[in-house]
Amino acid sequence: MILLFDIGNTHTHLGLADDRRVLKQTDISTLTWVGGGAAALVKNFAGKNKIAGAILCSVVPRATPLVKKFVRVTWKLDALELNPTTIRGVGIDYPKPDSIGPDRLANAVAAKSHFGAPVVVVDFGTAVTFDVVDASGNYVGGIIAPGLAAMTDYLHEKTALLPKIKIREVKSAVGKSTEHAMLVGAVQGYRGLVRELIGELKRELRVKKLPVVATGGYAKLIAAKLPEISAVAPDLTLEGLRLVWQSKV
Repeated sequence: MILLFDIGNTHTHLGLADDRRVLKQTDISTLTWVGGGAAALVKNFAGKNKIAGAILCSVVPRATPLVKKFVRVTWKLDALELNPTTIRGVGIDYPKPDSIGPDRLANAVAAKSHFGAPVVVVDFGTAVTFDVVDASGNYVGGIIAPGLAAMTDYLHEKTALLPKIKIREVKSAVGKSTEHAMLVGAVQGYRGLVRELIGELKRELRVKKLPVVATGGYAKLIAAKLPEISAVAPDLTLEGLRLVWQSKV
């Protein structure tokens, strides 16, 4: 079994995989790597499975060495860190490869493997990111926009009368309350943002059809009424890590 670590600012997404697929996944707080408690949680997740390898991608530099040390002490293994020099499965055509979030590279690997090239990944996280693999199979860049929750939380924090809302679907485009109006702007407005950016990417890539894979917390909600999105893949980043590991062995 292979342990997969996708270390994000809020959560570390853990995966357990064999040579064919991600078998299970869970989330733990990334703060537990610094504050303590992560080791017990990961050991419990791994259970009695024999761990033959580990791979990670991280956007939290202070957590990265802690994860590597934990894997080395617990299983006597050196965890592979995904970065522009260790990536397999896609090329990189980008001016400063080291500035690319490694989770975005993992997403690109998985999307290309399962949907071909060109392909776009839309990751609905704290920020929404678009990552583009061109027809030659190279990661060529992307787009970053504010995340859905970040936008609505900002409205709540910066205004006296707008409430904090829970993101959900609404039927009418005419808000009948403050909360309803905010939901329309957030959910339906966000679909408009995503649709327009996908259109721009099609024009720039000069293609009529473009596979678009959604992942992240709000992927299922936004994709529900957005036919431009081809598929929703909740475990895309973990699958990318698995594929990079498999190409190494």
